[in-house]
Amino acid sequence: MKTFRIGGVHPQDNKIYSAHKQITEVPLPEKAIIPLVQHIGAPAKPIVQKGDKVLVGQLIAEAGGFVSANIHSPVSGTVAKVDVAKDAWGLSMPAIFIDVEGDEWLPEIDRSDVINNLCKLSSQEIVEKIKQSGIVGLGGACFPTHVKLLPPPGKKAEVLIVNGVECEPYLTCDHQLMLEHGEEIMIGIQILMKALNIERTIIGIEKNKPDAIEYMQHLASRFLGVSVQPLNLRYPQGGEKQLIDACIRRQVPSGALPIEVGAVVDNVATIYAIYEAVQKNKPLISRVMTVTGKDVEKPGNYLVRFGTPLSQVLDMAGGVPENTGKIIGGGPMMGRAMNNTDMPCNKRMSGAFLLNRDESKRAVPENCIRCGKCVQACPMGLEPYLLSKLSDLERWDDMEKHNVMDCIDCGCCQYTCPSNRPLLDYIRIGKATVGGIIRARAQK
Repeated sequence: MKTFRIGGVHPQDNKIYSAHKQITEVPLPEKAIIPLVQHIGAPAKPIVQKGDKVLVGQLIAEAGGFVSANIHSPVSGTVAKVDVAKDAWGLSMPAIFIDVEGDEWLPEIDRSDVINNLCKLSSQEIVEKIKQSGIVGLGGACFPTHVKLLPPPGKKAEVLIVNGVECEPYLTCDHQLMLEHGEEIMIGIQILMKALNIERTIIGIEKNKPDAIEYMQHLASRFLGVSVQPLNLRYPQGGEKQLIDACIRRQVPSGALPIEVGAVVDNVATIYAIYEAVQKNKPLISRVMTVTGKDVEKPGNYLVRFGTPLSQVLDMAGGVPENTGKIIGGGPMMGRAMNNTDMPCNKRMSGAFLLNRDESKRAVPENCIRCGKCVQACPMGLEPYLLSKLSDLERWDDMEKHNVMDCIDCGCCQYTCPSNRPLLDYIRIGKATVGGIIRARAQK
């Protein structure tokens, strides 16, 4: 079986806690808080105000630029205010507050379970539909999907690579989505192939999901140009550049996008959202997320409307155990500890991982022993020990020269460090600072 060629680690996957747990819908909240920043790029701009009545699926905020995304109401009710709310890390973010009243949907949204496999839209109409529906990458990056489908002049997509890897330990929402909605995902793939005007798709799935591999291979046999590529277990194989290398043996140059090597990569959850948008007129208002951890009473995969407080989802999973030390937004490798479970779930929320007190204790950092394990593990070919030190010294120009912006925040360096150095923490600080410097320079 294939895998990518540079770096990577093999953490224990720990997926047994929530694997094969049927997707369960979380009840609507009494009040929904809809963040206006649920994607990479400019915040969306609200088009509703206090007192407005809204329906499920109604546009409530428009994209604030080319790299931005529309936001639609996931609930029906009355807009209470447009204000700021606290996110998972205690930072203020603009948001629309809605008092939930019933569950009344826009009439044009098809809510039936009937699978619609006939797409009558042109490629341009498909891209516009995706844009209007506010679809972003649901694998973690939240990059507006319509931007991926508009290659720059001189570039053309040759292959669509579908990310069914879900390499992050503990998380199982994509796995279960493939098992329950594989046919809709296949139709979504056909829609994307039409939008990109390509004839080849590869679905990458790691071999710890043999049932998903078998099922998707069975479905793929009915669709021209679609194949399933089983992959060896290796983290972070779900990264775009790593998945491209694993599937088609092409490596994306430093600072470049996948289109540079003729590839477009989309997560299975994103493609399911595209099916719902194009075939059902349903904008992106909900997603499946995993709630998991060794002490969670009811770990599972939950369908959550955006704006629902995370605390309500955790209650569905049996509540927060008394011995919980940390709650991580996402998985243990790339996720971040949260200090606020009242924060609203949004497009970014792939999971909530609960660690007990013993698991959540950080080991005491020791001096670097120059072993080079972090360099060997880095899937981007960087030198994490050096980037970490440069960040500590605030040498931002040097960090840029050493390609810190290529870092994908995977955490392989910190995972493999025998001295327990907080390498990723320092690199994230430096990457954020250097990114700000680059943006400010571009605006001059």
